[in-house]
Amino acid sequence: MAFWFNVATGQVENDDTRGMDSDVMGPYDTEEEASRALQTAAEKTKAWDEADRRWEEGED
Repeated sequence: MAFWFNVATGQVENDDTRGMDSDVMGPYDTEEEASRALQTAAEKTKAWDEADRRWEEGED
């Protein structure tokens, strides 16, 4: 079963309770992973921004 994080409600959902596509992030393998969806997204965005900065400055 997949888990989803609903950004509208702030709740973890499963396939049976999942909200609209535009409201959910996922799928995630575990409820715990889904509960950290916003943190994971922020960490990935920060890493991608840093990679872009290095590329634009010719460091990579």
